[in-house]
Amino acid sequence: MSSGFKFATSRMKWTSLPAIKMLRSGPPLQRTFLHTPSPFASRRVLNGHNRLASFSRPGSQDNCTRFGTRHFSTSESPVQIPKSKRLPWAILLSFCAGGVISAYALRPREKESLATQAKTPTYGNLVDFQAAIHELQEAFPEDDRVTTDPDDLHDHGFSVNDYHPGSLHSVVVYPLSTEDVVKIVKIAVQHRMPLIPYSGGTSLEGHTRGYTNGGICVDMSKMDQILQINEADSDLICQPGVRWQDINSTLKKKGIPLFFPLDPAPGATIGGMISTGCSGTNAVRYGTAKAEWFLNLTVVLPSGEVIKTRRRARKSSAGFDLTKLFIGAEGTLGIVTEATIRITPLLPTTVAVVHFPDVRRATEAVREVMNQGVGIQCVELCDDDFMKATNLYGQSQHKWPEHDSLFFKFQGHSPAALQETARVVRKVTERYGGFGFTLAKNEKEAEDLWMDRKNALYSSLALLDNSRGWSTDVCVPVSKLPDLVYQTKQDLKEAGFKSTVVGHVGDGNFHALLLFLDDSELVGIREAVHRMVERALALDGTCTGEHGVGIGKKEYLYEELGGGTVELMKTIKRTIDPLGIFNPGKLYPDAPTSEPHPRATHVLKAESE
Repeated sequence: MSSGFKFATSRMKWTSLPAIKMLRSGPPLQRTFLHTPSPFASRRVLNGHNRLASFSRPGSQDNCTRFGTRHFSTSESPVQIPKSKRLPWAILLSFCAGGVISAYALRPREKESLATQAKTPTYGNLVDFQAAIHELQEAFPEDDRVTTDPDDLHDHGFSVNDYHPGSLHSVVVYPLSTEDVVKIVKIAVQHRMPLIPYSGGTSLEGHTRGYTNGGICVDMSKMDQILQINEADSDLICQPGVRWQDINSTLKKKGIPLFFPLDPAPGATIGGMISTGCSGTNAVRYGTAKAEWFLNLTVVLPSGEVIKTRRRARKSSAGFDLTKLFIGAEGTLGIVTEATIRITPLLPTTVAVVHFPDVRRATEAVREVMNQGVGIQCVELCDDDFMKATNLYGQSQHKWPEHDSLFFKFQGHSPAALQETARVVRKVTERYGGFGFTLAKNEKEAEDLWMDRKNALYSSLALLDNSRGWSTDVCVPVSKLPDLVYQTKQDLKEAGFKSTVVGHVGDGNFHALLLFLDDSELVGIREAVHRMVERALALDGTCTGEHGVGIGKKEYLYEELGGGTVELMKTIKRTIDPLGIFNPGKLYPDAPTSEPHPRATHVLKAESE
């Protein structure tokens, strides 16, 4: 054991024992915590509302006011917790040292599974829910702010984009401000009613499904304003309901030569993009939502308190990066009401398409292209079935060879730079058997070429008349992508499903659209998706590259991340949302009683070159 570790553990023991002694010797009201803990006590401490000083001087001033109300305090007071039930700092330190840290590191043999310690959240009954709806109607009396119309409940509780099970919400509420969201959260807490955030409705993994017994759907789509553009700082502040496409359209109309590069599905909003940790075709150049594109967030916590995760400076090393805590949390830890996002220079682009004998050669060509250091903004793999579907769809300006193909979007500061990139890419791809290299002659042709790629969903449906599609994604190290694509295509062919594969080949992420005609085929579709995920995990990949977890992929998290990581996620969830009312049933899997998804014991032989 290192001296540093010995010192740390001795300090933890020193902190823990005096804290317990202080608690036992304290006045009766402060000892109440041992018997009647407040569900929000530990979370409030994490946000600075109870200092150690307030343990000895209960009347001391709340220290959050030191930071100023504009950036760090709530505009409306959070849910009031009796002082007798507030957890002082000394007890938090004792809990962290003697509970969480010891359970994970100091005494592993005595560790009891956190999953067995967790209590199932208790929600209100029908009478409670009806009372909550009545209070919402009183709080928001304007037309169309609160609705229980069956069609609205169905539209928000289910989706045409996926086929996961779901339930209806009890009510849909449309906030217009952060203060409105605080009111909604307080009503939900009072009546123990689940809250499900909703915005663009483009989710593919059931993120906005209603909870089994009902709940409040908080539709953020009316909070869709760009509040401030800071061109000199290359950032802007917006509400969560604004769509990424509208942000870029607004910047273009204002003559501001900047854009927001994250580009998931059309219609996706900033709030949903944050919640799912999205990316898109530009990820190979600009990264994902988990990069530095979101500088700070304004979040309403499950207590009704409002926090801002950090200031607007481009970088900060002040404490935890709490912005990223909420990116990918899928609305289970808080509801985002504002975001400060980075925007970046909009450079000239053009598009090229090239075809290959097989996926392996296409992927190998991409690896070498990326190592050339030329301006690549996007590089997309489209398989032979996709190219066939594009021809059948009939909207393309070209009749494409039905081979595995790459769609490149080049980026450069001048036409000469674009031409040089095209020259380098053409030379590299030819070495790997690339043929039919097509470079857009002008901006209009570039838009038409790229539209063939962006029409992937609609063109793929042309492969099978009157079909529907199940869309899913996985991601593996780039070098493993050819194996995964070959194995998946072989599996789907043997299972009798028509499909297309489109991949962000520069980062190893690919999407498959599995076509079917009626619901009787969904069992086979789910099994095929399961096998695809298992292959990705066996290749050191992930069950989802950019669609998020929701209810569709949560069963794979224990296998992918490991039990310790998932239990730590659950600990964070229980600390911030002890009542379990924020988007229940999503993201966090039940602890497995056995190994439900054993990894593949063999790998299908990849098709030879």
